Amino acid sequence: MTAHFIGIDVGTGSARAGVFDEVGALLASAKHEIEVWHEAGDIVEQSSSDIWRAVCASVRDAVKQAGIAPASIAGIGFDATCSLVVLGSGGAPLPVGPSGEAERNIIVWMDHRAIEQARRINATGHAVLNYVGGSISPEMETPKLLWLAENMPATFSDAWQFMDLTDFLTWKATGSLARSVCTVTCKWTYLAHEGRWDESYFKAIGLGALADDGFTRIGREVVPGGTSLGQGLTVEAASDLGLLAGTPVAAGLIDAHAGGIGTVGARGGSGSALSRMAYVFGTSACTLSTTQEPAFVPGVWGPYFSAMVPRLWLNEGGQSAAGAAVDHLVRFHPAAGAAEKEAARGGLSLNGWLAVQAEERGGTAALPQLVGGVHVVPEFLGNRAPFADPDARGLIAGLDMDTGTESLVSLYLAGICGLGYGARQIVKVQQGKGIATDMIVVSGGAGQSPLVRQLLADATGLTVAASTSPEPVLLGSAILGAVAAGRYPDAVAAMAAMSELGEIYAPDPAMRAWHDKRFEAFELLQATGRTIRGA
Repeated sequence: MTAHFIGIDVGTGSARAGVFDEVGALLASAKHEIEVWHEAGDIVEQSSSDIWRAVCASVRDAVKQAGIAPASIAGIGFDATCSLVVLGSGGAPLPVGPSGEAERNIIVWMDHRAIEQARRINATGHAVLNYVGGSISPEMETPKLLWLAENMPATFSDAWQFMDLTDFLTWKATGSLARSVCTVTCKWTYLAHEGRWDESYFKAIGLGALADDGFTRIGREVVPGGTSLGQGLTVEAASDLGLLAGTPVAAGLIDAHAGGIGTVGARGGSGSALSRMAYVFGTSACTLSTTQEPAFVPGVWGPYFSAMVPRLWLNEGGQSAAGAAVDHLVRFHPAAGAAEKEAARGGLSLNGWLAVQAEERGGTAALPQLVGGVHVVPEFLGNRAPFADPDARGLIAGLDMDTGTESLVSLYLAGICGLGYGARQIVKVQQGKGIATDMIVVSGGAGQSPLVRQLLADATGLTVAASTSPEPVLLGSAILGAVAAGRYPDAVAAMAAMSELGEIYAPDPAMRAWHDKRFEAFELLQATGRTIRGA
């Protein structure tokens, strides 16, 4: 019987599942929406029960569409956003916010309620912070745990387990409490290169209770992504998913890192995982660069050992809002409502429709005329890298009183340019610390447009490549499942066997001077924003 592998991805708004064969070809995929609650005070929450329901529905639908027998599924891999799941006795959900609703037991990655806690943690100057770019982010888990300890002490004390969402999913599937080295190293301050938690850090920041119980509530067993967990799917999980009990389940990854696994080690093109930077472009954007030796880059998270590619170091940057930032930006415009209706009639998202409009007007070669004097710094949720500034906010310059479609297209393109210049900044600071990058490999729903890929190449001055897979993030998780099943000896071998680079977008030399000038304006606007805030 031909072996198949399932990759499961839980993003901010949906759970998705894809069925792949042994060489990485996608047979079928399915998606189910998940609930997200937004409240004042930068509170964003989800439900682990709702997410598991969506995961199970997606897997069942994907397997049915693929037309294969559940017995052919040889391995399963999970990835998810780096959101904090809180479970009480027996795995029951506990409330994590002012609503007091136990079902809302996840603090989502983009929740910024813990900004003050992050500031206090950073003020300690603890040596652990050297491995998060020198500054912890409110998107990471220890500031959120401190917020819970200070604001919801009953939840904090009653919690049986605190888990990253990926680790919750693998626990739900297998009963194993093992944590992925990816999740706890990148978001929880686990020191993977030393194989330990730093007790002094937790005591210094006010979370000594976690150290006192031997870290049993945040993970005592930490394993590499792709490790086969427990005895595979439990009987209960198998029934939920419509699969067979005992099917191997891999230790998972953060969603962006699964995109990295699905792209940077792909066969074809130039370079290797050591010279390719993954750019996972979805609701947020994540940049992932690997090195043989640790590179300490202020404002860029890491270096993290073995967090993505085994035995290599990882530096992680990106933008807290990317696809979401452009969505937010274009909806400011008076023409957005009418444009969205027109897009829907054509079966497109608003951003997809705007990309088509830009192509029809000359595409990236016509940018000087299409964009005009509009400049955008799309940092509506702060600057993740290279400034590690959660207080940064979006800036727009050069608006006139035009309310038509041409003006809307201009605003859209200026926003995409702004994201490209943010990626260019990250590449620049990393190169200053010896991280070589000769290619950006793009994945994620917001990066599927050829226009966006070419614009990213022109804005950064680097070649951009895309995977041949229509779902490289799902493929990354399926690769983990193939490793857990023993089909490939490790992730490196599986990446080369199951992923391949496709279209290549070289930077247009004719656009270099124009982008250089706009990059200068981008950095000037950023600096002006910091001056206005007194930062």
